[in-house]
Amino acid sequence: MIVQFCGMSGAGKTTLARFAEQKLRAAGCPVEVLDGDECRGRLFKELGLSMEDRAENIRRLAWLASRFSRHGIFTIICAINPLDHVRREITKTYGIAATIQIDCALEELIRRDTKGLYKRAFLPEGHPDKVYGLSGVNGVFEHPMAPDLIIRTDQQSEAECGNRLYEMLLPLALGMAVR
Repeated sequence: MIVQFCGMSGAGKTTLARFAEQKLRAAGCPVEVLDGDECRGRLFKELGLSMEDRAENIRRLAWLASRFSRHGIFTIICAINPLDHVRREITKTYGIAATIQIDCALEELIRRDTKGLYKRAFLPEGHPDKVYGLSGVNGVFEHPMAPDLIIRTDQQSEAECGNRLYEMLLPLALGMAVR
């Protein structure tokens, strides 16, 4: 089973993936989180932030996830994952793949600005520190057409969001272990 997250930078994807990972492990489920930032920094250094490279990054993460899944490891792909056609492609290619949208209002993302990206994306054109291609601001972010779950991190606490995610994922992870 592959679970693919999608959501803008700072929405809480990594936080919720790690929360679910801990709880699933405590419940006896083998689980792995493939974090987009970590994999990009360690495995896919040659990929940039073009739409083609972003799509390739997700395809590679999904392929890795499928290898883990074949060995009974429940795998969460934790990445911005901005393109709906790529998310649908992953589901079609690997069969059992759930899509979880980690959503947060732009105003809250700007307030959080965990990486300083929003501040830099709103700099004037031509500024040397301006960030271009920030998903959902000056870059593409397509909301999924039919996500299996939407979690609004700006409307519930981290614990509430994490528990809601865990309650959805646990039966999937347990079902995978039975196979």
